Amino acid sequence: MLSEQIQTRINRELKKYPSDQKQSAVMAALRFVQDEKGWIANDDIADVATYLGMPKMAVYEVATFYHMYNLKPMGKHTITVCTNLSCTLCGAGDTVAYLQARLGIGLGEVTADGKYGLREGECMGACKDAPLFTVNNKKLCGRLSKEKIDQILVELDQS
Repeated sequence: MLSEQIQTRINRELKKYPSDQKQSAVMAALRFVQDEKGWIANDDIADVATYLGMPKMAVYEVATFYHMYNLKPMGKHTITVCTNLSCTLCGAGDTVAYLQARLGIGLGEVTADGKYGLREGECMGACKDAPLFTVNNKKLCGRLSKEKIDQILVELDQS
């Protein structure tokens, strides 16, 4: 069951679209669930589908197509490294390797303390700042070096 807060946010989003186009709010609805719960469970997908009058499979397709949705718990701070071509050419592989060594986890894994999750993602539209990653799909961090990554991790440890 979607919380009252999520329903209120979805209802506000629905006002942006024609009444017969409720499915247009699916991406926002999934984001609201993830913001509140930290990830999107199968039951949440079903609840969003019911709320928007969509087939569950259609919501699942959206949730699995975009890299910004976590379909399992991914830690308090989910770091998503862009590994698309531009970032790869600018050192994304080194960024991933450094984060894996520093955090002691691989891609798709979460640290034992639940503090960090590490994922790879598709283009984030900021190629000029490559290599880059996002933190919880909210903060974009670019022009990464080992020193800058260490600084970001220290800031996250303090939050």
